[in-house]
Amino acid sequence: MSLIKEYRVVLPCSVEEYQVGQLFSVAQASKNETGGGEGIEVLKNEPYEKDGEKGQYTHKIYHIKSKVPAFVKMFAPEGSLVFHEKAWNAYPYCRTIVTNEYMKDNFFIKIETWHKPDLGTQENVHKLDNATWQNVTVVPIDIADRSQVSTADYKPDEDPAKFKSAKTGRGPLGPTWKKELASKTDSPRMCAYKLVTVKFKWWGLQTKVENFIHEQEKRIFNNFHRQLFCWIDKWVELTMDDIRRMEAETQRELEELRRRGEVRGTTASDK
Repeated sequence: MSLIKEYRVVLPCSVEEYQVGQLFSVAQASKNETGGGEGIEVLKNEPYEKDGEKGQYTHKIYHIKSKVPAFVKMFAPEGSLVFHEKAWNAYPYCRTIVTNEYMKDNFFIKIETWHKPDLGTQENVHKLDNATWQNVTVVPIDIADRSQVSTADYKPDEDPAKFKSAKTGRGPLGPTWKKELASKTDSPRMCAYKLVTVKFKWWGLQTKVENFIHEQEKRIFNNFHRQLFCWIDKWVELTMDDIRRMEAETQRELEELRRRGEVRGTTASDK
């Protein structure tokens, strides 16, 4: 049995804008999380075509020894906290699978995302069978809600409730920003419907770890999209060609960062 939740992230940008914004922000966030022997290693980033679906395939390795809670470190042998992430980005649909060689078939995280031009009002956008959908918990994420951000993660310059875009005029996002957006039919809007399936089969730890992973996924989605919106002036005028060049540069930078300096970025909050 796996634990499945659907996270819905509404944003004041179009589905087309988000494609560039997401890739820009992934590259930036990767650099913020890499250093001191840990972080992200990009093995592949190339176009793919399979069964009528085509897009961009990436294979990354996450070295995250210091980023997991103490109760995981207790049973994880040396070298086991290395995770492989394979992603198929056939935008506006994306699929990501995270695995671990030590856990093999007893662990995976699957993230399936549909990006739709709405305010998160569609039910069962992933077209699951009724029995599966009945067991899915829907979790709305409001990027402007300060109460959804931990004190450790909060950064004033990445707060959509304070940020105003010089290039687009969007922001700051007040407490009723979604209602205001709903009434402005000509304003760009979209929702990322992120269906997350977590499997961690380990007697005595399964429920605790699966819940912990979901808490971290929600935290990552929230922090990431807060950054994405507050970085809009950096990416809104970029093209996909600009993004591919930037990704190649980032891949080289990540190699350098991982080999030197201190461990950086997010650490796990033990719960």
